[in-house]
Amino acid sequence: MKATTRLLTTLSRSHSSINANGSARQQTTAFIGLGRMGNEMAFNLFSRTLVESGGGARFVVCDAREESAASFVTNFRHHFPGARIEIVASPAEAVTASQTLITMLPSSPHVQNVYATEAGGIIPALRSLGHESATETLCIDSTTLDVEVARGIAEEVHNTGATMVDAPVSGGVAGAKAGTLSFLVGGTQEAYERVSPILSRMGKRIMFCGPSGSGLAAKICNNMVLGVQQIAVAEAMLLGQKLGLKPAVLAGVINNSTGSCWASSVNNPVPGALLDKEPPCTRDYEGGFATSLMLKDMGLATKVGDIVGCPLAMGEAAERMYAEVIEAEPELANKDFSSVYKYLTVSADNESRKRKNDTV
Repeated sequence: MKATTRLLTTLSRSHSSINANGSARQQTTAFIGLGRMGNEMAFNLFSRTLVESGGGARFVVCDAREESAASFVTNFRHHFPGARIEIVASPAEAVTASQTLITMLPSSPHVQNVYATEAGGIIPALRSLGHESATETLCIDSTTLDVEVARGIAEEVHNTGATMVDAPVSGGVAGAKAGTLSFLVGGTQEAYERVSPILSRMGKRIMFCGPSGSGLAAKICNNMVLGVQQIAVAEAMLLGQKLGLKPAVLAGVINNSTGSCWASSVNNPVPGALLDKEPPCTRDYEGGFATSLMLKDMGLATKVGDIVGCPLAMGEAAERMYAEVIEAEPELANKDFSSVYKYLTVSADNESRKRKNDTV
C-alpha cells in the first residue's frame, strides 16, 4: 500500500495537532515481534490505521533483533514518508508510548520474558502507569503458546486494570502479507468487540472462541490437524510418484476429491504439483511456516492432551516425525514444514537402495 498525496499532506499538518496531555499515547499503536509473520502483520496494521486516522496515528515497534526493527521502520517510511513511527528499546517503553500493544512472538518463554520480565516487561510497566492509563490499555497477543501460560499472563495483565486477549492466527506468512488471516480470539465478549476493528486491518475472519485461552486452544487443535495432514499429503505425493503418477495429475485428483485440504491445494510439498501457485517448495521451502515452529505446536497439542487425558495417537506420531526431520536434516528446521517431503524422499530412496542391496 502506498501513501496518497492527500494522506501525505494530512501527515505534515497533523504533527502540530497532538497535545502533550496523553492524547499521543491514545493515538499510538505498538507492535512487538517483527519476524516473518509479525513484519507483514505490522505493516498492514500500521498502513491501514494510518489511512483510517487521516494521518493522525503514531506507531512504535520493538524487536529483540534491532536490525529487524530498523529495517521495518525504513521500509514503512519509504512507503509512507512523514509517518510517525519510532523504535523503542523495550516492551516497557512500548507501554509508556502506546495504548494498544500487539505481540507476535515465537513461543511461551518469549511471551513470558516480554510480559513479565521485572526490568523491561509489559506487566511491570502497566503497574507503574496511572490507573486511568492502565485501564485504557489493550494488549493483544497473537503468539501460539501454552494455554496455561497464556491464561496466567492474561490474569496478571487484567489485575493491572488493562485488557488482554489471546488472538493467535491461521493463514501463514502468505495470509499475513495479503491481510487475509483468521484470528481466533479468547477473552471477554466486550474485549472481543474492542479488538475486532484492530484485527480486521490484518485479517478477514475474526472468530470469538470463548474465555481467555480459548483462542489458543482452537489454534492448537487446528495446527495439530494441519501438521498431521501435511505429512499425509507428503506421503501420498511420494507414493503416487513411485506408482508412476505425475505430481500435477495426483495433486489435481486430491484437490478435487475427498482428500482435498490446505496442505495439498495451497501448500503442496512437491515442485510442479500446483501449476497456478507458488508454494514454499518452489523456493526450496523458504518463506513459509518453519518446521521448528510446527514441532513446537505439535508439542503444545500433545502436552495439553496428556494433561487433560485425551489420547492423541496421530498427533504424537506427527510430533515424532517433525523431530526426526530436524534431527536428520537440521537445515530444514527453518524451512517450511512441508519440507517433511524432502526427508521422506531421502528415506524412501535409502530404503530402495537397501532393498536392492539385500536382493543382490
